[in-house]
Amino acid sequence: MSETVPDDDPIVLFDGVCNLCNGLVQFIVPRDPDGRFRFASLQSEVGTALLAEHGLPTDELESVVLIEGEDCYVKSAAVLRIATLLGGWYRLLAPFRYVPRRLRDWAYDAVAARRYRWFGRKDRCMMPTGDVQKRFLE
Repeated sequence: MSETVPDDDPIVLFDGVCNLCNGLVQFIVPRDPDGRFRFASLQSEVGTALLAEHGLPTDELESVVLIEGEDCYVKSAAVLRIATLLGGWYRLLAPFRYVPRRLRDWAYDAVAARRYRWFGRKDRCMMPTGDVQKRFLE
């Protein structure tokens, strides 16, 4: 893997053309004042390489993915782990990890299947600016 990919920071892989997914990134950034989270779109070279490295499909993954060291979280598990890492009030979502994954992922998949219709889609991946730009992996 490239030297630009940190080993110790959590990495959020997201659908770069999805407005809901971009909204998640925009939600995380101000709630992560230490700048621990790194980001890459699923469509990017780095995103594709990280997916392959963790044994995930690189062609039709419709999920937020969180990579934390050797651990990899997808769908609802990724969202819950991100909430836990953000801390504060967001940790209140942690007990949802005890809801059966099948049920959590069913709800996740229901939203994911409709995300473009409900939240829209961009023509191309988001281009970060300012301090946020250095948190995106190339």
